[in-house]
Amino acid sequence: MSPTKIIAMTFGLIILLGTLLLLLPFASRDGQSAGLLTALFTATSSTCVTGLILVDTWTQWSGFGQLVILCLIEIGGLGFMSAASLVIFAIRKKVGLRQRMLMAQALSVNEMEGVVRLQKWVLLGSLIIQLTGAMILFLRFLPDYGVWQSVKWSVFHAISAFCNAGFDITGNVAPGANLIVFNQDPVVMITVMALVVLGGLGFFVWEEVATVRSFKKFSVYTKLVLLTTAVLLLGGTVLYAVLEWNNPATLGGMDIPRKLLNAAFQSVTVRTAGFTGVDQAALTEGSKAVSIFLMFIGGSSGSTAGGIKTVTVLVLVLFVLARARGKSTVTVFKRTVPHEKIMDAATIVSIVVGLAMAGAVVICATSPVSFTDALYETASALATVGITAGVTPNLHLVAKLMIIVFMYFGRVGILTISLGFLMGDKATERIRYADTNLLIG
Repeated sequence: MSPTKIIAMTFGLIILLGTLLLLLPFASRDGQSAGLLTALFTATSSTCVTGLILVDTWTQWSGFGQLVILCLIEIGGLGFMSAASLVIFAIRKKVGLRQRMLMAQALSVNEMEGVVRLQKWVLLGSLIIQLTGAMILFLRFLPDYGVWQSVKWSVFHAISAFCNAGFDITGNVAPGANLIVFNQDPVVMITVMALVVLGGLGFFVWEEVATVRSFKKFSVYTKLVLLTTAVLLLGGTVLYAVLEWNNPATLGGMDIPRKLLNAAFQSVTVRTAGFTGVDQAALTEGSKAVSIFLMFIGGSSGSTAGGIKTVTVLVLVLFVLARARGKSTVTVFKRTVPHEKIMDAATIVSIVVGLAMAGAVVICATSPVSFTDALYETASALATVGITAGVTPNLHLVAKLMIIVFMYFGRVGILTISLGFLMGDKATERIRYADTNLLIG
């Protein structure tokens, strides 16, 4: 099988294994099996680092169940090849051509040259970042929650944030509240935001920033990722602050520093992390529209984040601007973007947006949900965000099964299936028909 098929099948097997483990009675806090749908939904959401849940993670799952979820998040976030390569490096086995091909596909890079070095960067960098985040959270939790709970909370939330999963285990304080209980705490909020951003930048960008250390010398791709990420974070913060400033159910009751902090947190987390600092169901319609747009974009290629990716969207924006100015080519930083890359970007965006719209219609037809909340749900699943307007547990069985498929496609499909047909050999067209004139616009 091709590396793309191996990755897709392996993710499926990991989800199946996670489902079987979560079905065990001692995986649930009450000692009774959670049921097939709940176990499958949770395993898929964990492995695909989405964060959508049917039941509160702390309330439903025992320590064993939470450990299973945490392992699925780590494997899904870093990619199963990261776990496999860790074993290969540990036993000092030579990395063969097939393993290099799988690494390249899993890390979303086009070339095998330097992929082993990049994989080592991923493993070492991920470990350092997650440990640093866990230590900061531990020191913050310790005075209020004791040693053992602080250890569990800090490790779980550091991994969940870095992998852009959005799962939480704060249910013993406020079931289902996620990080709303800490939305007045700048240490927790800023630490989680930093972990989310670092996880969403992409492994290739990490390596280049760490080794080159000069913006002028960065590749065009790294420059675009950094600039787009900064613009989205700043723009999202401003929009949320403006739209929610006087909303008593979200930012209205906070002082100015807390309003800005939570507006920034919403801008960061909605792009694939899935943590909630304010009640998503209480957002204004304008804020929900902004959230859906940011969810579709997501993070960057080769990262723990989902979505159609920052550079993918930017390429389409540059193409539209170029065509609006009458240009036939797209240029950025004195480089030309190949026409095939533009078509690839358009293909991915069309597929994801089309699926989200169709899925929203299915939800509206089967469940008592408004179209905005339905689109919020499908965009969240496809972009592996995991943020919800509070409708997930109330969906019809058909809608829940569709969300499971969307989560899998959002993590595995966009990452590997789409790359498979975009990067594969192009079919040779033996016949070319005469051009025809069409009315456009």
